[in-house]
Amino acid sequence: MASSSGLNKLIDRPPPPQARSSRQQCRKLGFEESRSPRLPLRGRRPPAPVILTKRSSTLHSLGEVALPGGKAEEGDADDKETALREAKEEIGLDPSLVTVVAVLEPFLSKHLIVVVPVIGILTNKEAFTPVANSAEVETVFDAPLEMFLKDENRRSEERERAGNKFLIQYFDMETEKRRFLIWGFTARILIHAASVVYQRPPSFPEQWPKFIIPSLS
Repeated sequence: MASSSGLNKLIDRPPPPQARSSRQQCRKLGFEESRSPRLPLRGRRPPAPVILTKRSSTLHSLGEVALPGGKAEEGDADDKETALREAKEEIGLDPSLVTVVAVLEPFLSKHLIVVVPVIGILTNKEAFTPVANSAEVETVFDAPLEMFLKDENRRSEERERAGNKFLIQYFDMETEKRRFLIWGFTARILIHAASVVYQRPPSFPEQWPKFIIPSLS
């Protein structure tokens, strides 16, 4: 179990520079075309559950688990504002209930989309009741963040792209009513976020893909 100092240190963590790709800018507490995913944690003291969503079957990522968050808009001041706005649109999370404690390093998806994870703490758990935007979200659920550092309920699959081998991580989670599969890009972000919050590496091997950004010249 991590001490509460892990979350407290995030408050003093300097944000990375605004990330840009050749295609889009992203900010997310979650993700899709151009995003900032938001990792809303329920409470300041570990072990902290993270709020996740299962995407609507009408989206291109139908039925997959994702963090709440999404595409940056022209009026957004920064990654934090995008993440908060998207979380409100997707799951009804009032920005006033969230204290943003960290903006993590950008991630690059296989579609060359830059995703900037934003970690926020839900300061009043009782005041938040998820309201899923049915056009984007099928259901909202919690997962223990620390599970993404453990070798339990986890498996991996080796793949190769352009001569580069990498591992896809899969995590199985079961609630009282449903089962969820958390994998791929979402799992990658959650593993890194958990490593930052709990200040330790995962107990399993990692090997992430290397994406080649095409020249625009």
